[in-house]
Formats: sequence, C-alpha cells, structure tokens
Amino acid sequence: MLERPSTTERYTRGLAAAVIAVAALVLAANAGPARAAEPTQVQGQHAVHAMGPAAGSGSQRS
Repeated sequence: MLERPSTTERYTRGLAAAVIAVAALVLAANAGPARAAEPTQVQGQHAVHAMGPAAGSGSQRS
C-alpha cells in the first residue's frame, strides 16, 4: 500500500505547481503575435483599404 504524503509535501507540491502555472501564463501573455509579412501587390489587383467593402461602391449616403 502507498504511504500517504505529509501535509507539508502536499502544500509544497501545490505551491510549486501554482508558481509554474503563473510563470507559464506570464510568458504566454508576453509572447506577442508574429509580425505579418509585407503585403505584396499582384499586378492588376488593388489592395483592399480599411474603409470597408462599401468604399468606392458609389453608394454613399448624404
């Protein structure tokens, strides 16, 4: 039969697991998204602007 671990051992393991979990979360939060490659424009096609799909469609409201 397995021997039951002492209370101190259980709290020590729990604390160590908590410290490792916090460190992993901090490292994950600091890892930013990868930089996007520079957009390349194919001849004959225009880049889509951030104004939305209605931009340039001629359906402007006054």
